[in-house]
Amino acid sequence: MEEETEMSTSCCGENNLMMRVYYAASDGMALNLFAILSELEPEEAKKLLHQKILQEDGQCCSPFIVAARFGHTKVIKMLLQKYDIDIEQEGRVKFDGFMIEGASALWCAAGVGHLNVVKALVKAGANVNHPTKTNSTPVRAACFDGRLDIVKYLIDHSADIHIANKYNNSCLMIATHNGHLDIVSYLLEQGADPNEKAQCGATALHFAAACGHTNIVKELLKHGAQMISNNKNMTPLISAAERARDDVVECLIENTEINREDKIEAFELLGASFANDKDFYCLQKAYVNLHKAMTLRYCDPDNIIRKVPSKPIPAYENWLESETVERLESIKNNQNAIHMESLTIRERILGTENPDVPQPVIYRGAVFADNARFDRCIDLWLHALHLRQKNNLSVSRDLLRFVQVFSQMIHVGVELEFQQVLDILESSVIALERNKKQLSEPVLKDDTEPSVEEQIESNLTITLYILSIITKLITLNGKKYQKDYMDRALRLVCRVTFLEMTLKDGKTILHLAVNPETPVDDFHTNDVCNFPCASTAKLLIQCGADVNAMDHKRNTPLHYIVQYKKPISDFITLHSIILDLVQSGAHIDAVNSQGKTPYEAATTGVAEIILRTQTKLSLKCIAAKVIKNHNLSYSGSVPSCLESFIELHGSGLNKG
Repeated sequence: MEEETEMSTSCCGENNLMMRVYYAASDGMALNLFAILSELEPEEAKKLLHQKILQEDGQCCSPFIVAARFGHTKVIKMLLQKYDIDIEQEGRVKFDGFMIEGASALWCAAGVGHLNVVKALVKAGANVNHPTKTNSTPVRAACFDGRLDIVKYLIDHSADIHIANKYNNSCLMIATHNGHLDIVSYLLEQGADPNEKAQCGATALHFAAACGHTNIVKELLKHGAQMISNNKNMTPLISAAERARDDVVECLIENTEINREDKIEAFELLGASFANDKDFYCLQKAYVNLHKAMTLRYCDPDNIIRKVPSKPIPAYENWLESETVERLESIKNNQNAIHMESLTIRERILGTENPDVPQPVIYRGAVFADNARFDRCIDLWLHALHLRQKNNLSVSRDLLRFVQVFSQMIHVGVELEFQQVLDILESSVIALERNKKQLSEPVLKDDTEPSVEEQIESNLTITLYILSIITKLITLNGKKYQKDYMDRALRLVCRVTFLEMTLKDGKTILHLAVNPETPVDDFHTNDVCNFPCASTAKLLIQCGADVNAMDHKRNTPLHYIVQYKKPISDFITLHSIILDLVQSGAHIDAVNSQGKTPYEAATTGVAEIILRTQTKLSLKCIAAKVIKNHNLSYSGSVPSCLESFIELHGSGLNKG
C-alpha cells in the first residue's frame, strides 16, 4: 500500500478537495462523495481515500475509517465496490475518552455498534482479528460496548475470543468489568477461561466482584471461577469487600468454600470500607459488618480467633483496634472512633504496599478540612502521601491538595507549621528527582498513572506554589523560625535548582516565578500565590537558579519579567526582580528566537527605564555580540566554555 500522509483540519484552505471528500464520508453523503471522486483519476481518488486527517482533539483517520466510525453503511459499500480500498488501513480514534492507536475500520464499527457496517466489512474480507497497537481486537471492542449481536457475528466469522490486549486483559474480562451479563454468558459458552489472569493477576471474577456485578459473579462461579489472589494478594472476596460491595461479599461467602478466618477478614474490611468510602459511606453498615466479624472471632469458645496486634499509626490517632465484642459495642455511637478503627483495619488487612489504602485516608482528611480541622487533615494527608511515595506512585494530586489547604489556612489566618510545609517541599523534590531518573531510565507503568512528562509539568508548577507559600510564611513569621528550619529550606531549594528541570516548552522554575502568564490553581491557591513573585524569584536565585537559562524560544527570565503589564501598581515587584536578575549575572543583551533582547522585548516604558539604568555591557559581551551579528565561525577558535556564552548573544549556530 502507498504510504499514508496526514493533514490537519487547519490546512483545509490549502486542500479544499481533500476536506470535501473527508466530510462527505464523515456525514454519510454517499452520492455526493461518489460525484466528487468520479471526476478524479483513479490514483488521485485512491490517494484521497487513504489520506488521514488530523483533528484538533488528536484523532487522525481517513475518509474510509471515519465513515465506518459513524456507521455510514452506504458510503462503506460504495467505496468497497468502486475503489481500490485498503480495508486494513489504520487510524487513531477516541473511544470512551481513550485514544486508540492503530484502529481498523472494522474495529471502529464494532466498537461503536454498527452491525451493518461490520457485516459489509467482513463480507469484503476484513481481518476479524486485526488488532490495535494495544492488541485490542474488533470482538473485544464489541464486548466493551455490550453488543452481543456483533460479538456473535464476529465469532461466527472466526473471531478469536482468546486474544487478550497488551495487559493480557481478555474479552471476558472487559465484558465482566462493564457488566454485560449476556456477553459474559455467551463467551463462557464459547470456551472463555474464567480463571485466566491479566498482567495485574486479576481474573474475571476479580473484575465482577470489584464492580459489584453480583449476577455476573454467580455466572462465573457456575462456570468454575476460582478464588485466586491477584498481584496485590487480594482474592475476589477481598476485592469486593475493599470496594464496599456487600451483595457480592454475601454471594461469595454463600456460594464458595470460605474458611472462618477469611470470612472475618472480609467482613472487617467491608465494614472498614463503608466507614471511609466517599461513594458508599454508611456508618450503620460499617458497624454491622465490624460487629459480624467480631462475633465470628468468638463464635467457637474452643477456637477463638484473636486479632494480631499491629503497631499504632500516629495519623490514625495511634488508635488500637477493638479486640472484643464489648469494646466494639462501646464505640458504636462514636463516629470518630469508628472512622479511626476502620482506617487501622484497612491498613492491617491490605498492607502498606497496596495502592488502594491511601484513597479513604485522603477522603477522611478532606472531611476534616471541610470542618476546618486542618491539623487532622494534614496528618492524614501526610500519611497518604508517604504511602503513595513509598510505592513509587505519582503524588502530583497529593502535593496540590497540600498547596490548596495551606493556601486556605494562610488566607483565613490559621497558623501553619513551617516544618509541615518543608515536609511537603521535600516530597515534591523527591518526586522531581524520581521524574528526572525516569526520563533517563524509563520503566513500564500502569496506564492509569500520568506520563513522566505530565508529572514533571505538574510537579514543577506545584513546587513553585510551595516555594511561594514558604516565602509568604517567611515574610509573615520569619523571625520566629529556627535556624535549622531555614537552613533546611535553603538546602531543599538548592536541590530543586540543581535538577535544572524544565517544562515541555523549556521553561525553568525561575522562568515560571517571574512570568506574569504562569497559571495558578484557582481552588484557594490563587488567594496566596501570584506571579511574578519577587520573593520566590529571589529565593531561587539565591539557591543557584540559572538566571540566563533559555526556554525553547530562547527567552530568559529577564525576557518575561519585562513584559509585566502592571509597571505602576506593582512597580516594586518589577523593579526588584529585574535588579535581582541583573545583579546575579543575567545578560541584558541575550537574544531570543525573534532576535530581541530583553530591552527590545519590554512592553512598557517603565521596564525600559529600569533596564537602561542597569546597562553595563562588558567587553566580553560586546565581543560575543559582534561574532553573532557578523555570523563569524567560532568553533575551535575559542575555548569550548565560551561557545555557550557566545550563543547566548544571538540565535542560530555558525560554529564553522
